[in-house]
Amino acid sequence: MHNPYYTLITGASEGFGKALALECATRKMNLILVALPGPELINLADFIKRNYFVDAIAIEKDLACEKNCWEIFDEIDKMKVRVNMLINNAGLGSTMLFSEGNIAFFQKQIRLNIIATTSLTHHFLNHLQANAPSYILNVGSLSSYFYMPKKQVYGATKSFIYCFSKSLRQELNHSKISVSVVCPGSMNTNISVIQLNNSTGWLARNAVLNPEQVAPIAIEGLLKQKEVIIPGFVNKLFLFMNRILPSAIKKMMICRQMNSLKPVTTAELNQSPLRLTTISPSITA
Repeated sequence: MHNPYYTLITGASEGFGKALALECATRKMNLILVALPGPELINLADFIKRNYFVDAIAIEKDLACEKNCWEIFDEIDKMKVRVNMLINNAGLGSTMLFSEGNIAFFQKQIRLNIIATTSLTHHFLNHLQANAPSYILNVGSLSSYFYMPKKQVYGATKSFIYCFSKSLRQELNHSKISVSVVCPGSMNTNISVIQLNNSTGWLARNAVLNPEQVAPIAIEGLLKQKEVIIPGFVNKLFLFMNRILPSAIKKMMICRQMNSLKPVTTAELNQSPLRLTTISPSITA
């Protein structure tokens, strides 16, 4: 039987977004893939259509520009496409001292990580209600549980995602829309992040997962309507340690680990081909 519904994934061309798209395609979900203009997105949509026999619509938009969020909704609405799953994955990561950061970069990070997620969720809420049972998955980060040097703005944006997701879930408790937030630790999303992950301590390196490992856990948790999804045993261990260790010891451990990292500068981030793909650090990344 033909599936009439579509899953919308942002930041879908590479990294975790691409892994999510492929995981959904294996589950025979039709897809709307949103990412920056470029051949990666078009090639992925074409690959999915040819190999998984589902529909895959590519929409090239920069979500750091707020009006594009409305344009995406308007375009999909005019297509008469029925969206029953929204995955807000697009995000912008960083590892740098606040004093060394560029305010324009931090503003872009806030627009993409917070405003785009909020806007798209608001635009599609009635659409999701009309196509219920429906699902919203917001991509947070394990860093939302911790307060880390070099992750001040990024961690704050992911704390917003965590709070927004849990609050919206309660608000929609009696509707047929389930809201989940996935909080991955470090993922090997591109070369610069892999290098960063390799510079961490032994325990943190063992927490690192590949996007292809995290994606099925995230989608399975979403379909089971889990409130918070924490992929990986070591990441769960970090959260357990966070609950039982005294604050002074936690601060010492986090600061020691963060001080060992080479900051990722604004210039390096702007040169990255994955600059609008979620880079989700663990407590040490």
